[in-house]
Formats: sequence, C-alpha cells, structure tokens
Amino acid sequence: MSEVSTTFEPESVTIEALAHLGEGHIAYVKQVRSEDVPGLFPQAPKIAPGLKLFALHAADGTPIMLTDSREAAVANAWSNELQAVSVH
Repeated sequence: MSEVSTTFEPESVTIEALAHLGEGHIAYVKQVRSEDVPGLFPQAPKIAPGLKLFALHAADGTPIMLTDSREAAVANAWSNELQAVSVH
C-alpha cells in the first residue's frame, strides 16, 4: 500500500481561490449592532440603535439575512443547505 502526502503551501493559494473557498456550501453568522445594519443591508427599514442582531453572510461576505437571534440565522443557513459557522 502506498502513502499519499499532501503539503499545503499558503503562498501557492491565490486571492481568487480564497474568494471562492466555501462558496455555495459555507455561510457565517456574525453578531452586528443595529447601527451597522444600513451598511450591510441598505434596503432594511430603520432600526432603533443599540440592538444586538445577527447577520448571515455567504462565504464570500455577501449579506444573506438579518435576524434578532443566532438560532434563526443558523436555521436559515440549514434550510438553504449551507453549513453555518460563527465569526467573532
């Protein structure tokens, strides 16, 4: 039986390849403040300041949805067949 060895060389990964990493498979949940919403979701209605919200983003950073609970963001990812990860 032969062994296969793989070596990861970070300098060989292009910026373009990193941009597409996890595309269509991975999404991330990030806690945001209501003050940050207009920059992420320009179409969202005005929200009172000082609220803690959760945004679901595609792997490339594209905002997908906004909610008031982490659980709802994760459930939305699962319903869209995306693996949700948290970002701190």
